[in-house]
Amino acid sequence: MKFTLQHKDPASQARAGELVTDHGTIRTPIFMPVGTAAAVKGIFHRDVRDEAHAQIILANTYHLYLRPGMPIIEQAGGVHRFSSWEGPMLTDSGGFQVFSLADCRKLKEEGCHFRSHIDGSKHLFTPESVIDTERTIGADIMMAFDECPPGDAPRDYATRSLDLTERWLDRCFDRYHQTQPKYGHYQALFPIVQGCTYPDLRARAAENVQRYAADGYAIGGLAVGEPTEVMYEMIEVVNAILPQDRPRYLMGVGTPVNILEAIERGVDMFDCVMPTRNGRNGQLFTAQGVINIRNKKWETDFSPIDPEGTAFVDHQYSKAYLHHLVAAGEMLAAQIASLHNIAFYLRLVGEARAHILAGDFKPWKERMVGQLARRL
Repeated sequence: MKFTLQHKDPASQARAGELVTDHGTIRTPIFMPVGTAAAVKGIFHRDVRDEAHAQIILANTYHLYLRPGMPIIEQAGGVHRFSSWEGPMLTDSGGFQVFSLADCRKLKEEGCHFRSHIDGSKHLFTPESVIDTERTIGADIMMAFDECPPGDAPRDYATRSLDLTERWLDRCFDRYHQTQPKYGHYQALFPIVQGCTYPDLRARAAENVQRYAADGYAIGGLAVGEPTEVMYEMIEVVNAILPQDRPRYLMGVGTPVNILEAIERGVDMFDCVMPTRNGRNGQLFTAQGVINIRNKKWETDFSPIDPEGTAFVDHQYSKAYLHHLVAAGEMLAAQIASLHNIAFYLRLVGEARAHILAGDFKPWKERMVGQLARRL
């Protein structure tokens, strides 16, 4: 895996680069649609690729481990063949899901005992078992197993959590170096920088992860309840320390404004469920602001969903028709809105990249932030 930093914005820390994987090249900054169960909810892979122009998608280790399970994934030849997604993929470690979804979880030095949210069955995730699971899934980028503490965690808890995450990180990389990819393509392992909202803990974590000379680095544990400005501050602390010649991945963030602010601070990769989750609830993101398509004002608006949009749904369907579908509870509404939102997110980071290369990212970003936050 090779990352090339192509250009930096002269007025900010924004970067444009290329990340080469065995399944394709990713042009950064990039947004990764979330495919929880190896599928971006409600959207055909064809449309994720050809209409939204996604270059990489994310799958969830926790969910795939529980269902369909690793024997089936392995029999299929890995997640790429199982899902028929031919491009690059990233898997999270399942840490966030274990701590947010699983019942009766018990954290110990060896790992995390938990009960499945599906059937209540007992399981244990350890750093070693998670690496083995991610090897079996076969994504191009794997994430290390960590604890994701709440955003308002007190300092003593945050410190103990980071201590544990760093001990687990050693075990993750030991297992990574002891094992080989199963399907003939290279798999990178990214460590995750934790530390809650404490600058010194974040700085310590960012220094520590560099010991592994990894292919890339992730920033985790943000957008979990802390104020937005604090999130931006933590990104600045971490990115001032992380290597310039490796991609930086901000996990689980966020709104279009969040993404532009993070790009300005030197982040290269993003994922978030917001485009599809909000789309299923009738919220559309556009360059002119946010649309709640449920509102009655759209009932007789026969203009295209988004005249500036890049997906076919933006031009083929009207706001009035989408409003009707949402009111009728028609599943097509969720499909249209989700595809529109994913395409918009990819378009936004693509435009950000173009302005970084052109050297005028900063004024463009300031103008866009003002527009994106409007309620239409």
